[in-house]
Amino acid sequence: MGDAIGQVLSFAVGVAISPVPIIGVVLMLGTPRGRVNGPAFILGWIVGLSVVGTIVLLVSSGADASERGKPADWVNVVKIVLGVLLLLVAVKQWRSRPPAGGRSELPRWMKSIDRFTPVRSMVFGIVLSAVNPKNLILAVGAAAAIAQTGISAGKQAIALTVFVLVGTLGPGIPVALYFALGERSKKILADLKDWLALHNVAIMAVLCAVIGAKLLGDGISGF
Repeated sequence: MGDAIGQVLSFAVGVAISPVPIIGVVLMLGTPRGRVNGPAFILGWIVGLSVVGTIVLLVSSGADASERGKPADWVNVVKIVLGVLLLLVAVKQWRSRPPAGGRSELPRWMKSIDRFTPVRSMVFGIVLSAVNPKNLILAVGAAAAIAQTGISAGKQAIALTVFVLVGTLGPGIPVALYFALGERSKKILADLKDWLALHNVAIMAVLCAVIGAKLLGDGISGF
């Protein structure tokens, strides 16, 4: 099980460092419904990652992801494909970076965030964790990495739980600060939001490039 947990940590960190969702949850916390919408968003985030991971684990287990203690060939192919996709995302992000000193344009849905209900906040949490291309690729990669170890279903569930918990730290920490520090958290969260808005594209490009290269290398070396 230790090998499975070690395999998913890099994927989990990649999911956790998601500037747009973190900015979104910080904005939610600044609205009148922040005390409800923030936790609702986190709940949706956890559900999204858990559902994607569980589906991939079930499919991978049924398709024999592990052969004699080593990843099956199809798992290596999946890693290569996911690695290439992440590298393409990295290139796209880098090419869309704003001029020096400028800020990348944030999604339109953030302009209406003060009108979000708890249900809508939860739905956006699910979408941003499970449907967002970068996070979807990472969640699939993490689940495939767990399945390839050939451990029991119970241990797979524990490894997936670790992935989900670590992957939730990014948007989860602002919510924790909000409840722990109250008014004192406003300055910290505002500074965090501004910094992420300024460096969003660069963070995403570097992150996708590093994890994409790792996946590609792991897939190639697996043959």
